[in-house]
Amino acid sequence: MAKMLYQGHGSVRFTLDDETVIYLDPYAGDGYDLPANYVFVTHEHHDHNVVDKMPHAPGCRIITEKDVIRNGNYLTLNLGDFQVRAVEAYNAHHNKAECVGYIFLLDGKKIYCAGDTSTTAEMEKMAFLNLDYALLPIDGIYNMGPIEAGKCAAMIGAKKVIPIHMAPGALFDRSKAEEFQAENRLILAPGEEIEL
Repeated sequence: MAKMLYQGHGSVRFTLDDETVIYLDPYAGDGYDLPANYVFVTHEHHDHNVVDKMPHAPGCRIITEKDVIRNGNYLTLNLGDFQVRAVEAYNAHHNKAECVGYIFLLDGKKIYCAGDTSTTAEMEKMAFLNLDYALLPIDGIYNMGPIEAGKCAAMIGAKKVIPIHMAPGALFDRSKAEEFQAENRLILAPGEEIEL
């Protein structure tokens, strides 16, 4: 069963059953000790793309928004024992052509990592995907705030929704996380790891 370590801010590490290690938006917190097989970046802002923060395993692949948007189309990548699909992410601070979210299929679990975004048109279709987890930003400055994120959570319909990216430059803000209201909310503090 895959594991997910929330490192803080928008940074996450996944470890698969076969010991494949995937980092998403490396920047904050701890837990960069395992060599990366893959590093995914949602966009090029400094707080999402510190791709050398961890050691790289031989053959490590770094995948950014430039690799998964082709002529306005979002790609799906089959990478060994897992799959990842790029999806739209955008708002007033994040250009649609330069920012993505990802839906990972890891050891049978579907995880939507929204990246830096506000409500997108694609979220309306996500209820049909039967997502296991959704990670939504809630800072309310560069992304949607807790109220908008709560509406997105209801629209998406994931079994568990985890608030991330709570304040610019902050690792974590519990009071902000608790402002996010969703029936299926799961608050993780930096350093917490769960089995997916």
